[in-house]
This record gives sequence, structure tokens and C-alpha cells, in this order.
Amino acid sequence: MTRSEIIKFLILRSIGNFLILFSLFGVIATFGPTIYYEALFRIGQARGVHYQVAEPVTKSSLGDVLKRHSGNSNSTFNSSSKVDLADVLSGAKEQILTPIDTQFDILIPKIGANARVFPNVDPSNPNIFLPILAKGVAQAKGSVFPGMLGNVYLFAHSTDNFWDVGRYNAVFYLIKDLVPGDSIVIFFENQRYDYVVTGSKIVDPSNVSYLVNSQHQNRQQLILQTCWPPGTTWKRLLVFAKPK
Repeated sequence: MTRSEIIKFLILRSIGNFLILFSLFGVIATFGPTIYYEALFRIGQARGVHYQVAEPVTKSSLGDVLKRHSGNSNSTFNSSSKVDLADVLSGAKEQILTPIDTQFDILIPKIGANARVFPNVDPSNPNIFLPILAKGVAQAKGSVFPGMLGNVYLFAHSTDNFWDVGRYNAVFYLIKDLVPGDSIVIFFENQRYDYVVTGSKIVDPSNVSYLVNSQHQNRQQLILQTCWPPGTTWKRLLVFAKPK
């Protein structure tokens, strides 16, 4: 090979390596959070990890909960506001979830989810909801609050760029694994509200009927929304729950 051919080969190989690395980075940036949550869930299932929501949530009463279970030599408990990889890999098989903020918080024991909820968020304005979804879950403006007749509509999704979806919907990524009978706990204004999952549905993004009709119901209902399939904005996955 001539010198010019060698230089051309090295340049093309460098460009090729760069494109491969760039592609890998894009995949990790997009799907990394969802892969992380999926791994936590599957490893936890394999180890038999179970989550319990602290009741009540004051320090003294949480201590009572821990004390009650510390007398049971067959099980140990960890108390945490967030689930991490170390807890799932080597922590106790029975763990206590404590709400991040009892003013408004959602906890889903089956999937170890625990997130702060931000109220009265306009779901039609990305400039408003995207920064909030980077920090937690949003309660859609126009829907009702726990304890009121109507739909409590909580969402954790992104509708702007493809590469942002994984970052924003990771909190609710695992709600796809919820089935009828699973528990959801909401804390609102320091009060606990227990719900049980009744079903789920995949709808078009343009279907806003459950939100528009939130205040025109004669029953209490909780609705969780995220994007579907994960990593896209094609559809919306809705999970429905009713008070226990």
C-alpha cells in the first residue's frame, strides 16, 4: 500500500470507530435508565425482594415498624426512600420504602418505585412539564387530587426528542409490569391513600378523554401514564387503579 492509501485507511477506520462509539453512546443515553430499572426489577424478583411502604411515616412510628420486624430472626429490613442496585443485589429481601415527600408522593411496592409528585402541571406545554419530569412525576392540571371524586391523573413521559424519552419516562417504565391486584400508595398532604390496580390500556397520544373528563366522574380513580413502547412516543400506556 502506498502512503496515501495507508493514510486514507487510517482516516476511514478512525471515522468508523467514532461512529460506532457515538452510536453506543446514543443507545446508552436513550435506554440506559430503562435498562437500569428493568435490571433492578428482574434481579429483585430472582432474589425474592419485597417492598413494604412505611406506615405511618413519622420517625417514631417508623422505628416501631423496624422494631417489630427486628424481633423476627427470619427476616431483616432495610429502610430507604430510593431503591438502588446495592439494596437489590445484597440487601435485605424485605425492604421498607419511605416517601420522599408526604405532601405528594407515589410509591409502588411491586416495582420499588418511589417518586415525588408535582401538582397542577400543564400536560400540553412541554416547556413546563419537561423540566418537572426530569425530577419526578407530574399530576396533570385539570385532574383531581386523592380523596376527591374523579380521575387523579399522573404522568411521567416525554414528547419532544427521541433521545430524551428514556431519561424522562424511567420513573414509570416498570408500570408495564403491574397487573390487577397490585398496590399503589399515594401520600397527599400528609395523608395516605391506598389503591389497587384494576387494569391497563394502550391508547393513542391524541386520546385525552380520561384527562378531559377527570372531574366528571362519580367515583375515585387513579390513572398512571407513560410512553409506549419504551423509548418511543408512539402510544401511551395507561394503568388504572381504584381505592382499596
